[in-house]
Amino acid sequence: MKTVLFVDDERFILNAIRRLYQKRGDLRCLFASSGPEGLEILKREEVCVVVSDYLMPAMHGIEFLDRVRSIQPDTTRIMMTSHNDFSIAVDAINKSEVHRFIKKPWDNKELTDIVDEAMLNYDLIKSLKTKDETVYLSLAQTVELKDSYTKGHCDRVGHYATSLASAALLDANTINEIKYGSWLHDCGKIGVPDIILNSPDRLSEDDMNTIMKHPLWGANVARQARMSQTVVNIILYHHERYDGTGYPSGLKGEFIPIEARIVTLADVFDSLYTDRPYRKAYDCRRVSEIMMEMAKTYFDPRLMELFLPIIESVGTNSIKA
Repeated sequence: MKTVLFVDDERFILNAIRRLYQKRGDLRCLFASSGPEGLEILKREEVCVVVSDYLMPAMHGIEFLDRVRSIQPDTTRIMMTSHNDFSIAVDAINKSEVHRFIKKPWDNKELTDIVDEAMLNYDLIKSLKTKDETVYLSLAQTVELKDSYTKGHCDRVGHYATSLASAALLDANTINEIKYGSWLHDCGKIGVPDIILNSPDRLSEDDMNTIMKHPLWGANVARQARMSQTVVNIILYHHERYDGTGYPSGLKGEFIPIEARIVTLADVFDSLYTDRPYRKAYDCRRVSEIMMEMAKTYFDPRLMELFLPIIESVGTNSIKA
């Protein structure tokens, strides 16, 4: 049974959380009223997720979560705070690699959803550490279950990306890492609520900001799992644009690692060539036209030229099938 540790110096907070989780038979909840008490628990118990208050006597939440990372580095760390201060958030991310934040007073569903997602994040890190490619693909397929329109997406992106990497004459080891990165490029979406991923309507600015965090979340998981820099680069930079207008870092041109530039092309192609919540799939000829137009700003022009025969081959095989 998975274990979650809640740490807060206010007893009524812990009691409220205890009542919220008392009927969850699939989860074991532990409680501590201070950072030092929480650390003692972590020395003897395997904990998947820690939810800690920020402002506590004896040891602040940031220091506590930083110590948690030293004791159990795979544990997913969440900070709960009523201090809506951006500097606190930045400090927590930099020092403790905090996965998510929960504001007090919290919404019960939001709290339980975030904790459930954090447990999936923990499972993801543990599984990636196996270095088993069958596990990588299985995990990618699990993430795809969150979005009914992306079934098979990661596997297809892997096929297109490795074909392009071969055409670009990259070495065999890099091509293999590109395959893994392609499968896992959207693993950060495990932190995006299903209602946002599957919305048929135009997303709000807040919802778009949530989605745009998935490369950062995914790259953090890959780093914790000690995956190669090639895989991390793909997860982190696959939404960068050649003209520098992408996210999350606004990298431009060849400052974007080539493995990410390759997967970007493969990712966009598959998105255009399959049905989406807001439109039907385009045929390969129309996809080529759209992507050639996008190449002026979005893609590496040299890689786009190498990718055109791959698109044509997909279209030809589709017709034959």
